[in-house]
Amino acid sequence: MSEPIIAVERVTKQVQDSTGTLTILHEIDFTLAARQSAAIVGASGSGKSTLLSIIAGLDTPTTGTVKLAGTDLFTIDEDARAAVRAAKVGFVFQSFQLLGNLNALENVMLPLELQGRNDARAMATEMLQRVGLGERLRHYPKVLSGGEQQRVALARAFVVQPAVLLADEPTGSLDFATGETVMALMFELNREAGTTLVLVTHDRSIAARCDRQLRIEAGRVDLGTEL
Repeated sequence: MSEPIIAVERVTKQVQDSTGTLTILHEIDFTLAARQSAAIVGASGSGKSTLLSIIAGLDTPTTGTVKLAGTDLFTIDEDARAAVRAAKVGFVFQSFQLLGNLNALENVMLPLELQGRNDARAMATEMLQRVGLGERLRHYPKVLSGGEQQRVALARAFVVQPAVLLADEPTGSLDFATGETVMALMFELNREAGTTLVLVTHDRSIAARCDRQLRIEAGRVDLGTEL
């Protein structure tokens, strides 16, 4: 059997507040195989986004390990984790996180340029055409609709052909029809590229489309909700 693309082992996250120690996540354990899709679901404040950040190596667990594409993220320093993210991970955020001083094409080119790719412009153009924005290459985020900005963010995430795509409430700020379009595109690109997709969502219909559902309750993964 091939090694999981994501392996979360006994991950606990604790923080200190005015009342003492708050446990956000408690001994989380699960693995995901390459090409799988998984939805992390649960009530607000249950630790879903914290878990996603730990999987990405953006946040550190109090205890436990996370292996991403075979690399133990918390036995290496932050520079090395950043290198793993650049090579293996794409992100799609609810807030889009586009750079306002760059147009759509430049936003999508940026991660490719950071990799030193000579074909960044051609690849970014092709991906923006793929998400239906071929006529909006020179437009800046401020003149794009919410759905268009999310498609630029999706193109930016997929253009580097990541092994793993992490999405935090990717349709949370979109209307229903636009959200459906964005999610259909995300799953389509996921299938075509063979990327493992992990998304945080409150939307049950979106969660039901994933191969697995991981429900966070009281800081624990309820394995009984896995599909």
